[in-house]
Amino acid sequence: YFLLPSLTIRTSRLGGVPGKRKSDISVSSLSTRHLSIQMEIVNTHNDMRRMVKPTASNMLKMVSFVMLMDLAGCGENILMSSRIKSWPDVIQYFYEELKYFKYGFGRTRANVKIGHYTQLVWPTSHQLGCALAYCPHKTLKYFYVCQYCPGGNYVKRMNTPYKKGEPCGDCPHHCDNGLCTNPCMHVNKYSNCDDLVGKHGCATKDMMESCPATCKCPTEIR
Repeated sequence: YFLLPSLTIRTSRLGGVPGKRKSDISVSSLSTRHLSIQMEIVNTHNDMRRMVKPTASNMLKMVSFVMLMDLAGCGENILMSSRIKSWPDVIQYFYEELKYFKYGFGRTRANVKIGHYTQLVWPTSHQLGCALAYCPHKTLKYFYVCQYCPGGNYVKRMNTPYKKGEPCGDCPHHCDNGLCTNPCMHVNKYSNCDDLVGKHGCATKDMMESCPATCKCPTEIR
């Protein structure tokens, strides 16, 4: 019995949140073609991943996209706004869904969103790419999107998106200030690969192709 991963795209509309004045920033200044903007986005994400409570033993450090991955297997956070916002403000908006989330329990109230937050702190999502589009004829003119690879928000793990424990507990020799730096660069096709490999091993071509992360990454974070 094969269980396919469930990835969810999270979209929100925002009229405005406190932050820099509109006159201080422009669309061009927020372009992710600028290395400084890429680093600001990545560093903001990593700062927030270090802040999770309870602490995580398997939280990977995020980096900007360094390899071409199948975007169909990536997670996505989207924000549409009528006002221009800095990237830290946008990422903070995703993170603030924490107020509706309790580790081990999930949503603390009905009909609230937590998916932006859980994707932001999904431990195995370690490659990150964001962009801003400007649509002047729309009411919500500013369209922010971040893609996270490999994606998170698997339905059965939404209540416990990461492994609770001492920071870097799962990667003691590959640690950068509480975040792991040894990601698995392979992605399983199925969410029950650990069980499948336990039963059938990795000797066959089919298992190696279906469950490469389980077969090829015995010590890496996956």
